[in-house]
Amino acid sequence: MTRCVYIEIMSAKRAGTSAGNSPSSSPGNTPGNTVRRYRRLADITQAQLAAEVEVSRQTIVSIEGGDYSPSVYLALRIAGVLSTTVETLFGTGDRASETVSP
Repeated sequence: MTRCVYIEIMSAKRAGTSAGNSPSSSPGNTPGNTVRRYRRLADITQAQLAAEVEVSRQTIVSIEGGDYSPSVYLALRIAGVLSTTVETLFGTGDRASETVSP
């Protein structure tokens, strides 16, 4: 399921919209803003999160800004550091909870 969420996010990026959001949706509910919210709740800086997941601070800035969709592996590391799930951070609303059969 994590792979499907990543693919959906990447597809939406190519289409010029946020995954799960129509172009007219509020930009405050993007996956990047969820990462930012959880990072702030964890009381860590972008630099600290970047060091924990072994990427540059600029990568975290891009994820939080909605300019970059992380790989599944990076999304898993970010979720682990922030003590949450990939679905919570990068899910696409109702579709994130759907199960996908092979």
